[in-house]
Amino acid sequence: MQENNETVDKFFLLGFQISHNLRIFLYCLLLVVYCVTICGNLLIITLVSTSKNLHTPMYFFISHLSMTDILLASDIAPNSLHILLNNGAAISFTNCMAQLYFFSTAEAFECLLLAVMSYDRYVAICNPLHYISIMTGMLCVKLVIIFWIFSFSISFIHIILFSRLIYCGPNIIDHLYCDLVPLQEISCSDTFSIKLHLYLLSIPFMVIPNLIIVISYVNIVRVVLRIPSNISRQKAFSTCSSHLTVVSMFYLTTFAVYLFPRKGQTSDVNKLVSLLYTVCTPLVNPIIYSFRNRDIKKSFLGTIQKNV
Repeated sequence: MQENNETVDKFFLLGFQISHNLRIFLYCLLLVVYCVTICGNLLIITLVSTSKNLHTPMYFFISHLSMTDILLASDIAPNSLHILLNNGAAISFTNCMAQLYFFSTAEAFECLLLAVMSYDRYVAICNPLHYISIMTGMLCVKLVIIFWIFSFSISFIHIILFSRLIYCGPNIIDHLYCDLVPLQEISCSDTFSIKLHLYLLSIPFMVIPNLIIVISYVNIVRVVLRIPSNISRQKAFSTCSSHLTVVSMFYLTTFAVYLFPRKGQTSDVNKLVSLLYTVCTPLVNPIIYSFRNRDIKKSFLGTIQKNV
């Protein structure tokens, strides 16, 4: 850590190298998206905590998904707004590591949370008679606490490894925030240990959660297709459609940023996809759960009627 501070004590994030008017447009758009994201997710957290009909495992997990979205958006958006307004900005080494830390924590937690949410839908549809005894309130609380502790702990190890890299060359990061790949690209150190660490982390945070999600939905589809009534079948599918939509968006944007080849893409395209991944997805999540969920809409209207 000391060695790093003797070489590079700050980085310069370039942002978008575009015209002034286009940057101002993106700034205003991002500001609106960020404000709506915070308000939408805070609304869901408030409704779940105050409405008795939302005191179920599914909505408990949804409220924590909203907390994750707030953490992710607040970690990325404010500094990105500053960068857009000033056509690039410097960020200290410490703040860069802190941004990467909270970013990694939010993403790791969401991977685990989406997996347990799919298992919750599997139990609700495939084993409804034992749902209450399996998905108890205590189990849900324990799982969420374990996920938060695990995510914060693993991300801390993650940051220690990145902070030990030597950044002796140019300190310019052609991005909107401190991310994994840009930091590796400007490092003078051998990044083999970092890449190995990331590959190993993909097992508990990507491979296993994806397997849980796929297995859960394969069994859900298998059970639902056996239901003779079309109305009952549609009702069963509707209980997990919101979660499936969120899962699809999360992993599609994740793969677009980290797995799909970048060859042939411009730097600005990569930044736009990253912005979609870190800022727009947290905006869409509460919209999906509010507009496609009767219970949340009912609780929202009930809250308004009480306060009018």
